[in-house]
Amino acid sequence: MVKLLWRRRGPSDSTERSAPHVLIIVENLPIGTEPRTRKEAQDLLRAGYRVSVVTRSAPENDGCRLWPGLTLLEYPSPSEPQSLPGYCREYVVSFVWAVVLSGLARLRGRIDILQLAQPPDIYFPLARLHKLLGATVLVDQHDLMPELFVVRGGSAARPVTSLLRWLERRTQRVTDETICTNDYQKARLINAGGDEDQVTIVRNGPVLDRVRDAVPDDYLRGNHSFLCCWVGFMGRQDRLDLALKAVAHVIWDLGRKDTKFVFLGDGECFDEMRALSSQFGLDPWVSFPGWVAESSVFAHLATADLAMDASLQDDVSPVKVFEYMAFGVPFVSFDLQETRSIGAGAGAYVRPGDVPALARELVALLDDSDRRADMGRLGRERVHDELAWEHQATKYLAVMQRLSARQAPVVTSP
Repeated sequence: MVKLLWRRRGPSDSTERSAPHVLIIVENLPIGTEPRTRKEAQDLLRAGYRVSVVTRSAPENDGCRLWPGLTLLEYPSPSEPQSLPGYCREYVVSFVWAVVLSGLARLRGRIDILQLAQPPDIYFPLARLHKLLGATVLVDQHDLMPELFVVRGGSAARPVTSLLRWLERRTQRVTDETICTNDYQKARLINAGGDEDQVTIVRNGPVLDRVRDAVPDDYLRGNHSFLCCWVGFMGRQDRLDLALKAVAHVIWDLGRKDTKFVFLGDGECFDEMRALSSQFGLDPWVSFPGWVAESSVFAHLATADLAMDASLQDDVSPVKVFEYMAFGVPFVSFDLQETRSIGAGAGAYVRPGDVPALARELVALLDDSDRRADMGRLGRERVHDELAWEHQATKYLAVMQRLSARQAPVVTSP
């Protein structure tokens, strides 16, 4: 079932029509569970833009429907793919819905800015069409498709990665501006044809006001002395299998049984990872609450003594790391370019893929409260001074203002 929610709340219809209209297309997650796009849409609405979002339908979108000035155009969520042909089917279905729903939005009125939340890099034909109809185009690059494909186990399919890089180049040829999350991505997109002056890094830090509202709850530790958290969407690229192997090493090989490990989130690997935890005999120490409200995630982080990440993606700035740092929680991860770049002294890093070293570093930090406190302070200060969304939103809105300035003024009758 397709849901179109046309919401008209504002001083007057003429005021609404004169405000720049941004159409956002987000494919990989519903907007209700896609924190970056959600933050962007809220900031646009506060800045006076009209915002429409083409997105998968999901119960998590319900809260977004209450936002004044937002139009949601939802389509049935495709089934979760399990193979390359499955992803192709998903992308074709999503592309067709994007064409149909963006067309309906354009029939209803002018679209000033088309924002494409990527991956996948498949929307450049649609972008060309909307440019012919007067829109400017912004690409919001969350991840890089070739790197994501390889880390998910597709390294042997060189023709596929060549195709994905071709899609990147087509996208960069049609976009007017690009925003991305880190230096690695910026360099890659410039290499794919992006103009250096039109590729802007907008990091994915948390909203400080919501961090400040979080309240610690010692009940979350259960009967354990320490609480260690992992937060995020559970995709194959997130390598929760390595995180669970590290926990098993902590408990069975290093003999530390005083820590509760909580894996907060959901995704394609949720059931598989929960079964793997039981297979390792970790049930007394490990819990999987599933997808929970942000308030619950933040309550866990406000309580946590330590956090972890086991990703092997050099090109990604993990959102979870920003959140760990915002709460002053030190973390342990593999030593990756962008993780170290944002984490600096707030994290402890080990050689990528070295699970026993990850476990040893976890135990070393549990035994050193002073070091944990110093690392936590450094992380909290960096988020507060630089990485928080409040700072990044300024850069995002500056890009939108540049794109709006390229539009011809809308003429309204007196």
